[in-house]
Amino acid sequence: MLTRRVLLSGIGAAGGSMAMFQAMASLGLNGESNYAGPPKLDGNVRGTSVVILGAGLAGLVGALELRKAGYKVDVLEYNSRPGGRCWTIRGGDTYTELGGETQHCSFAPGQYFDPGPWRIPYHHRAILDYCSKLGIALEPFNQVNYNAYLHSQKAFDGQPQRYRTINADYQGHIAELLAKATSQQKLSDEVSREDVEILLESLRTWGALDKDYRYQKNVLSGARRGWAVEPGGGLASTSLPGDPVGLSDVLKSRLWETLWLASFYEFQTPIFQPVGGMDMVAKGFARQVGNLVRYNAQVTQIDQNDQGVTISYKDKVQGGADKQIKADYCLCTLPLSTLSQIPVTAGGPLQAAISAVSYAAAIKIGLQFKRRFWETEEAIYGGITHTDLPISQIAYPSYGMGRPGPGVLLGGYTYGLDAYDLSSRSAPERVAEAVRQGARIHPQYPQEFDSGMTVPWHRMPTTLGCFAMWTDELRAQHYDNLCNLDGRLVLAGEHASHLPGWQEGAILSSLDAISRLHKKVVTA
Repeated sequence: MLTRRVLLSGIGAAGGSMAMFQAMASLGLNGESNYAGPPKLDGNVRGTSVVILGAGLAGLVGALELRKAGYKVDVLEYNSRPGGRCWTIRGGDTYTELGGETQHCSFAPGQYFDPGPWRIPYHHRAILDYCSKLGIALEPFNQVNYNAYLHSQKAFDGQPQRYRTINADYQGHIAELLAKATSQQKLSDEVSREDVEILLESLRTWGALDKDYRYQKNVLSGARRGWAVEPGGGLASTSLPGDPVGLSDVLKSRLWETLWLASFYEFQTPIFQPVGGMDMVAKGFARQVGNLVRYNAQVTQIDQNDQGVTISYKDKVQGGADKQIKADYCLCTLPLSTLSQIPVTAGGPLQAAISAVSYAAAIKIGLQFKRRFWETEEAIYGGITHTDLPISQIAYPSYGMGRPGPGVLLGGYTYGLDAYDLSSRSAPERVAEAVRQGARIHPQYPQEFDSGMTVPWHRMPTTLGCFAMWTDELRAQHYDNLCNLDGRLVLAGEHASHLPGWQEGAILSSLDAISRLHKKVVTA
């Protein structure tokens, strides 16, 4: 039941960065996109038909490329909108989770909340390429903000600390210790005399050390961690550096555990977001292939034989008996969490793979406040505050900076047991709890709060979880069987990739699946 963040932080603390890197690799968290452009689906497809299940990004990109190659394409989508987890909530939107509770969004015009994917790394080349082709405008997403907070209930009397101060003090003290060891020739067996001189110079620069290789209150440290008195102009007071936190206090606070996130490959700058919300990506695809999609179609059965596939589905709006659609092939992009509950005609290896992979419990909470106090009073523009409170993190919007009026921030994003605990309450109670916890970091919360929305992904009928959770053992046993064609059926989605939880993984998986399907068609 450990979250990925807690697990990886623990591995990193115990075994170092290489151990953490290997753990990330086994979880499929550090892969690089191998995208080199859309596949060339050449050859005569002879009017072959393909039914696609799910209009998330995997289904939409599959529909776009297959239709371009001459296939007859139909898409069945459970929701009344395209995108799947690529979803943006705005004022006037409603949705109903398992159990029947319905939430109504009252965010102000121009404000929104991305409950699913919310950022696009610079090396996710496939989604960036499709955004360019589809005319989807992008803007910077601020992942790391040195003026945001690191917070622990057990450190500094529960008072949040600026990221920049913990980062600077941690680096400074470590650099001082290394400089002492180096100058005392304790590294003589490891480095040459010339290397010692270079190492000392680099440590002084990296750690903001003085000429005696000490990390202490001075202009150098102030330029890293910030000032007790900010530099002024004219006859205003000159700057005054602040007092660094002692090494023991920094270490015991354990706030350094989240510093590594800034260097995590997926979080390195630049990172992007679509202007106006992540669902602009889905809408861009829908402008091209939306006429192929039958919305409000709940798949109830998947059958196949040597001649083709038959998909049974219910019309969620009109009701009545199941309808059927027949095609030569099926590209299924439904999450395994829901696919495993649908009768599927498939071989034993694929059936076992569908049932083997569990999904993460996760909840996101969007909170609208009457004004953007985090900007006007705390100079926080975008970025993320990390806390050991159950809400885990607070993310500040990277759009609308400096505008007067309301703003929506991510008031909580958490996994595992904390997600189950929060989602066991009613939606208003979840929002109230996020406000209560967030007030430990921002005292303005109660007075400035306006409204909120919560999305517990493990309670969403379409996904029953946030993303697929692979392990080394599961991948070795089931991954190839999951991705291989099974007769006339092939699967795609973030679960069928080495980038689980990312839209890039869904797109790459779909492009690989339709390439193999196309090869079978043209060589049949």
